[in-house]
Amino acid sequence: MTSPPILGPRVARNAALVLCVVLAAPSGQEATWIAAAPDYEWSFPRDHWSHPGYKTEWWYFTGILTATGSPSRRFGYQFTFFRVGLHPERPALESAWATRDLIMGHAAVTDLSTGRHVFSEVLYRTTPLLGQFGTPGDTTIAWSRAPAGTDARWTLRWNGAAFNFSARDDAKGIRFELETTPRKNLVFQGPNGFSRKGTGPTAASQYYSFTRLETSGTITMGGPAVEVVGESWMDKEFGSNQLDAQQVGWDWFSLRLDDGRDVMIYLLRGSDGQVDYGRATVIDSAGNATYLNVEEWRVDPADLWRSPETGAAYPSRWTVELPNEGLLLDVRPVVPAQENVAKLVPDLFYWEGAVDVRNRQGRSVGEGYVELTGYGTRSRPAI
Repeated sequence: MTSPPILGPRVARNAALVLCVVLAAPSGQEATWIAAAPDYEWSFPRDHWSHPGYKTEWWYFTGILTATGSPSRRFGYQFTFFRVGLHPERPALESAWATRDLIMGHAAVTDLSTGRHVFSEVLYRTTPLLGQFGTPGDTTIAWSRAPAGTDARWTLRWNGAAFNFSARDDAKGIRFELETTPRKNLVFQGPNGFSRKGTGPTAASQYYSFTRLETSGTITMGGPAVEVVGESWMDKEFGSNQLDAQQVGWDWFSLRLDDGRDVMIYLLRGSDGQVDYGRATVIDSAGNATYLNVEEWRVDPADLWRSPETGAAYPSRWTVELPNEGLLLDVRPVVPAQENVAKLVPDLFYWEGAVDVRNRQGRSVGEGYVELTGYGTRSRPAI
């Protein structure tokens, strides 16, 4: 999360993986973006909507869903909207095309039974015809046109307790319409939702999650729509400068354990490939968060997967140890090939995939998602 001169992806998670466009402010003045702060005054549900003035923001959902009536058929999915700040303020231009933001969407579906993985994307400037971010009080949080050739919208809506969202790409044969209900309350990722990403004064984001969202709806993947149920994880982050200059990417873990605990871990890597910053959160079954520094846990890669499309070599299995929590976990991709390769943004690619979590005896004890950015020679997410 080495920066392309103009465009690059999320995180963090995003994830992630956030496209960042750097333009000079109107009148030749330097743009001033709001930095994340430890004393941010949260207000919900208002903070589920967008935060203009911060450079980057994302709403990020992943989940593992099972076909109703066919428990052997499972799907992994990702849905993300990014708000990409162009200017802190809307340009003073009499034009419907004048905007302060771009909206970028990523959607992916993996058939975990067959290993097929399909990725789709959109990228538009925010205008009434192409896509917009709603304002607090609206039902709609964000929407965009679907990819060219699909007469539809991608949408993210607030349903009063959590989120409903949909994405569709007719050319690639994928579509999902999902609704969610919280099984746990919102949790902050860091004290008061202030999530440090490095030692720099602005290397941080405002960050919260819904770690367990009961999820239902339909998924279409090259055939009839399939009714699905399961659990999802939602991350929301906004900030203006999350990466230090020497950092090239991150590994991010969201794990839901069968004993009711949830684990979030992020590792930020320097240009030498070594971890130079990291944090973790453990949420107990009642929703209480414990924040861990990098010396209180370990993540050791155990295998590699090399992309035949980009040539990037990604870690592909991990030993995750949290001694104070009594956890020693074997985290394995359900499908090795879950790389997302963008066509709209040159050199934007990352691995985002469903994982199985096992204990030291090899028994399944949970599930989740992992995101890997900044691997390969041309992919540093600039956020």
